[in-house]
Amino acid sequence: MTETKTEPGHGNSVAAWATVIIVLAAFSIGTLFFWLNVPSMVWASAVLAALGPIVGLVLRKSGYGVSGKHSKSH
Repeated sequence: MTETKTEPGHGNSVAAWATVIIVLAAFSIGTLFFWLNVPSMVWASAVLAALGPIVGLVLRKSGYGVSGKHSKSH
């Protein structure tokens, strides 16, 4: 017999993708400026990395998370 499983769609949302892209970009920029020895920009990228999850939470609360009112699955 076959078993049907429904994928919960973890992370397949606008909120999740925005969070990942922001944090990844922040770490990439921070690494570059660390290598170039520009401490102020390293700290700025650290702040940007900390803001990434906050943006994701705001988007999720706005309905762009998994099963949100603006998601594809809804």
